[in-house]
Amino acid sequence: MKRYFTIITFAALLFTSLNVSAQVKSYISLFGGMSNPQGNYGSTSYSNNQSGFAKKGVTFGIDGAVYVYKNLGIGYTFSFQDQGKLNYTDTYNLAQNYTTSYNATSTTVNAYDRFHNFNLMVGPQYSFTYSKFILDIRAFGGLVDVTSTPETQVELLGVPQQSAYFYQRRSHGILLGYGASGGIRYKLSDNLSIGVKVAYIASPGPKVTTDGRTENLGRYVTSLPVNELQTTLGLSLNFK
Repeated sequence: MKRYFTIITFAALLFTSLNVSAQVKSYISLFGGMSNPQGNYGSTSYSNNQSGFAKKGVTFGIDGAVYVYKNLGIGYTFSFQDQGKLNYTDTYNLAQNYTTSYNATSTTVNAYDRFHNFNLMVGPQYSFTYSKFILDIRAFGGLVDVTSTPETQVELLGVPQQSAYFYQRRSHGILLGYGASGGIRYKLSDNLSIGVKVAYIASPGPKVTTDGRTENLGRYVTSLPVNELQTTLGLSLNFK
């Protein structure tokens, strides 16, 4: 993540040093690309109770900005993210560690559902221009709507006090989020441009509940922070 924003900062300084600035047209774009879980969200550590086990996935949506004074505008993004699901390696590792935590004979872990969320973000944007290139830098805040997270079912054998299944339930919720982005657009014509963008989004994430557990041994999850680093390609329609 630091590498991406170092490049963006360098580009901003370069554009500034060229001392070029022109009125920028407002725009709306359709984009798609990759969303990579960061930090705890992508961690697969059993001992970290905030590990999300999220995977690299797709994102797509609508992005744009309305310029209110010269190169200063209000940017907006509405996007959908699919961050995958727990795979066999994840459930196997969880099972092995639950077996150790409970001193069980064996453990079976089954996982269902996927990581899905929508982001609605709004914030100030400043754009630098040079020839046919436009560098956009934006800070934003808004809402992260987590519509689903994976649910796990755990069966322990050889533990009399935990003979029934217990579950880490599928969670959802609408939460505050924030982040920043940087991107470069290239003008194909007066009204059309193509561009690449890097964005970082963070949110405290939804609360997680567990049912059917008689003892809280080992891994016990109460929340699932969301952190995404997205790299996208977009096609923009420019207008006054």
